[in-house]
Amino acid sequence: MASWLEELEQLVNHRLNMLIGNKVGYRNALQLNEDDQLLIEKTINQFRKRKSQIVKATTNAQIISEKNIDDVRYIDYVLHHQYLVKQPKDKFYIEENIEQRQAIIKNNQIMMDSTIKKEPTAIEETEGPIRLEEYKHSEDIPRQSYYYDRRAAVQYAERWWNSYNPKYKQFKDDCTNFISQCVHEGGIPMVGFGNRNKGWWFSGQSWSYSWTVANSFRWHLSGAKQGIIAQEVPSPSHLNIGDLICYDFEGDGRWNHNTIVVAKDVNNEPLVNAHTYNSRMRYWAYEDSSAYTPNIKYKFFHILDRK
Repeated sequence: MASWLEELEQLVNHRLNMLIGNKVGYRNALQLNEDDQLLIEKTINQFRKRKSQIVKATTNAQIISEKNIDDVRYIDYVLHHQYLVKQPKDKFYIEENIEQRQAIIKNNQIMMDSTIKKEPTAIEETEGPIRLEEYKHSEDIPRQSYYYDRRAAVQYAERWWNSYNPKYKQFKDDCTNFISQCVHEGGIPMVGFGNRNKGWWFSGQSWSYSWTVANSFRWHLSGAKQGIIAQEVPSPSHLNIGDLICYDFEGDGRWNHNTIVVAKDVNNEPLVNAHTYNSRMRYWAYEDSSAYTPNIKYKFFHILDRK
């Protein structure tokens, strides 16, 4: 009889094989759960729509914690996936993401194995009311000029996509905090210190809602005359590296997630980095996300220099 660890390894490899269209070689009685099957189908369909394909998939696994309750063992582990993606004209790139999962073991057999940390669907922290006028120019805030160094912002997004810079606070839902860091490290100055409902800033033990909350950040991008100065554009093809995408997964007006463009694929479509469900070089549309709904809305923001 195979051990639970061998069984888990087989299950992980089975999921990877399905992503590249290989369904042969898995004979275990434990089948993929419904969520896993749906996500694999979404991922394959998204690549197919782009006339692209995952031609090689690998993963590294690490057990994070283990606890026993009565005769049941709970194993929390992390998978670092890497996908070699082939596009038209024989162009290739590597996409990466981090998946946190839990396996439940009883009598040396896996009873359940599932994702335990899904895409962000909620506001990261309680925020004050959104007032667009609070993001507009105020005479008591000095005008700040800057040049947005897109390469530096992308280099930061690449350096920290799967780790956390100790000079900033880490949040449980870290997507907006990470994007704020990327943009700031690209040369955009903070503004409006002291009032959490105004400006865009981080200061050790305090920060503005616009720095950490996806919904506030989206409205800051629309209304700010200081801090990040951005122009909304009609489609992702208008974005450059270092530009930003905001996501409202449910289409209910509460914005859930933010990403930064780090590259363009062969079709001139953005590839993005993000935190919370840590991802690198991911296709921008998130149609393969557990949070995706047919009502999803996007906002595309091109960051301007302030002269």
